[in-house]
Amino acid sequence: MYIVAIAWIYVVLMMSITEHSVTAGIMTFLLYCVFPLTIVLYLMRTPQRKRERLEKQAALQKQSETPTLSDDDQLHQAHQSVETKAD
Repeated sequence: MYIVAIAWIYVVLMMSITEHSVTAGIMTFLLYCVFPLTIVLYLMRTPQRKRERLEKQAALQKQSETPTLSDDDQLHQAHQSVETKAD
């Protein structure tokens, strides 16, 4: 995927160099290379972004399923164990 993008950048760079003015060269590079490649690479990476988002959601869901004690719960349990030992 990226090798095609690199090749396209090279081709458009060579096209830009042959323009008659600097402004035309910059506009050629922007309009034929930067903007289209940004869109194409964004669209081509969509499945990967979706997978990463789903993996992150699954990890968060798995993490939320495992019960963890908050500081208040730990203090409450410690206080109860002290009371039972005193009895």
